[in-house]
Amino acid sequence: MFEGIAYAQSAGGGAAQGIAGFMPLIIIFAIFYFLLIRPQQKKAKEHKEMLSAVKKGDQIVTSGGIYGKIVGITEDVVTLEVANNVKIKLLKEHIALKK
Repeated sequence: MFEGIAYAQSAGGGAAQGIAGFMPLIIIFAIFYFLLIRPQQKKAKEHKEMLSAVKKGDQIVTSGGIYGKIVGITEDVVTLEVANNVKIKLLKEHIALKK
């Protein structure tokens, strides 16, 4: 009695059902890619290009909200003048905006 039910359920369309079962996951991944991952990668690329373009004399804003003028720059560290004779050093990656 139970053998007939088991054979009836397993018969037909195994591969088609497997692909159809993964289709919602593929659609969700595509949505995440175009709405979250791709814009984040684009913004990171733009930020990296901006950091490579900063030079001595540029007005910048740090990620902490400090405004200043670059008076010295190395590969990783920027010396920032925030007031007359007041200089701070910060990591280049913490520059948020270039004015």
